[in-house]
Formats: sequence, C-alpha cells, structure tokens
Amino acid sequence: MRKRSANTTNKKAGSRIRGNIYPLLSVLAILLLWECLSRFEIVPSFMLPTPEQTVQAFVKDFALLMSHSKVTLIETLVGTVTGILIGFFAAVVMDRWDPAYKAMYPLIVLTQTIPAVAIAPLLVLWFGYDMTPKVVLIVLITFFPIVIGLLDGFRSADRDAINLMRSMGADRWQIFRHIKFPGALPNFFSGLRITVAYAVVGAVLAEWLGGFAGLGVYMTRVKKSFAYDKMFAVIFLISIISLLLIWLVNVLQKRCMPWERVEEVSDRRKVG
Repeated sequence: MRKRSANTTNKKAGSRIRGNIYPLLSVLAILLLWECLSRFEIVPSFMLPTPEQTVQAFVKDFALLMSHSKVTLIETLVGTVTGILIGFFAAVVMDRWDPAYKAMYPLIVLTQTIPAVAIAPLLVLWFGYDMTPKVVLIVLITFFPIVIGLLDGFRSADRDAINLMRSMGADRWQIFRHIKFPGALPNFFSGLRITVAYAVVGAVLAEWLGGFAGLGVYMTRVKKSFAYDKMFAVIFLISIISLLLIWLVNVLQKRCMPWERVEEVSDRRKVG
C-alpha cells in the first residue's frame, strides 16, 4: 500500500515537473531568438534592444515604473470591479425578464462593435485627463465577458434541479442562490480571466491618449525619446501584471469553488 502511494506521489511530481518544463523551454526559445535577432543586427539594435538591455532599463527605471504601475493598477481595479457589478446586474435582469433580454442583448453586443481606439479620444474629450475616462473605457471593454458568461451560466442551469426545488416550495431567490449562481461560477471566472487581461490593456490604451501618470503615459514619453529598451521593459511589465491578475483569478476561483478540488481529488484517486 505504501509502495503504491509512493509511486502515485512520484508520478504526480513528475507530471508537475514536465508541465513546468515545456513553458520554460518556450520562453527560453523566444529569448534566444530575440537575442539572435538583436545581436546579429537582423533587426537594427536601436529598434530591438537585447534582453540584457531591456533588463537594465527595467532596473534603472524600477522606481518610476512602480509609481506608474500603481496608477494603472488602481484604474484597472476600479474599472474591473465596476464592470463586474454592471455585468452581474445586467445578467440577472436579462435572466429574470425575457423582454429585458430581448431589449438589452443587442445593445450589449453593439457596444463591442465600437473599436476602443475610436471611442477612447472621445472619452478623454468628454471626461478630461483624470481617472474617469480610463475607468469608463475599462468598463466598456470588460463588462461584456462578465455579462455573457453569467447569462450563459444562468440559462444552462439544470432544469431538473430547478423543478425539484420548486416542488419543495423554493422561491426564486433560493433557486438562484443554490442552483443558478453556483452553476454559473465556472463561466464567470472564465470571463473574469479574459476581463483582467483586457482591463490592463484598456487602461494603458486610455493613458496613451491623455493623462498625467500611468504605464501608458510612461510609454508615450519613452517612445518620443526613442528609448526602445524602456519601451520593451514596460511591455514586459504590463505582461507580468496581466499574468499576476490571471493567477489571482485562478486562486479566487479555487477558494470560491471548493467542490471542484474535491472532484479533482476523487478523479485522481479513480485514475490511480
């Protein structure tokens, strides 16, 4: 029995190691290609700095980057939370009343046909150069995955379970709380992962067009001075922030959906 348990543990450890090696090899391959393109002047070095120059630029401007990152993160969090609240409310209303679904759904889809690059300058003109236009743009970008994910989750709820609860005297709130909302959580977190990635990009895009601080403002300044090493440094910082936010969403999903971990453990035991 102990031998079987040890073998299972070793297999899990080996599987984790192999799962981590492949992404690491992909990153190393990209860095090697990047180094070759820059080192051998396949792309002019002033246009494509080496990874080493990018790291040096990041370290040199670390304090300034952190200061701008704070502004961008605040805008991202405020816009994302607002988008989640609006998306949740819209999904509940459309699920509850079919006329509301028929009236609101086309308008929600229409908001996604407007390019963010086109509407961002208008938002700056309407709301000025402070945080408001950035938050509005983030809300417009991010609420769509939330409302669509939640609405699909609500509408795909188990009808047999709903009918069973109705036969037991459950009201609409109880059905929503125990059946529809838990069933929609996987869709919600899938949309939230897309949302947090888009939110950072939306904040930076809005900062390009006007503002006093933020990673987008930093990018426009270093671009005008042709400091491409700093441009690459901030690009990688934006990617790191997006990855960290996605990781936080994954952690939050595990905390909010503990039954998924139980199912995973039981499936592993069956396989073992």
